[in-house]
Amino acid sequence: MPEALSPREVFLKLLDGIAAGRYRDLAGLYAEDAVVETVFEPVGPRRTQGRAALEERFAQVAACTPVELTPANVVIRETDDPEVIVAEWDYQVHHRPTGRTFESANIQVLRVRDGLIVGSRDFHDHLALIAATGALPQLVAALDGK
Repeated sequence: MPEALSPREVFLKLLDGIAAGRYRDLAGLYAEDAVVETVFEPVGPRRTQGRAALEERFAQVAACTPVELTPANVVIRETDDPEVIVAEWDYQVHHRPTGRTFESANIQVLRVRDGLIVGSRDFHDHLALIAATGALPQLVAALDGK
């Protein structure tokens, strides 16, 4: 049996899959009972539990993502817990419909056990993504409950 991937290796596979637009493959990096918290998500669920729910969420992203994400400035910090890393990076974002490009900051605290993500706290700059894609009116309406 091959040795399980390290937290660093799993994160890099995740980042590579996102950059390549292989969203449907990403759920396979997560444990069956994984918990993902998207802390700064302005609307929608901030907690997703289970590989099946993550698979559904990634399928939704794959179906409607109008952006190309290129990781840059990636820094991965090891912690005193061998299962946990803290990753910081920027996405160079290209919004295909408008041709606009911009940068979006990210931090992820990732717990990996036996080569699978069991927990993740994700801090993405959702507001930058929403503003740059022209979706602020929809965000305001969602926040107002309209």
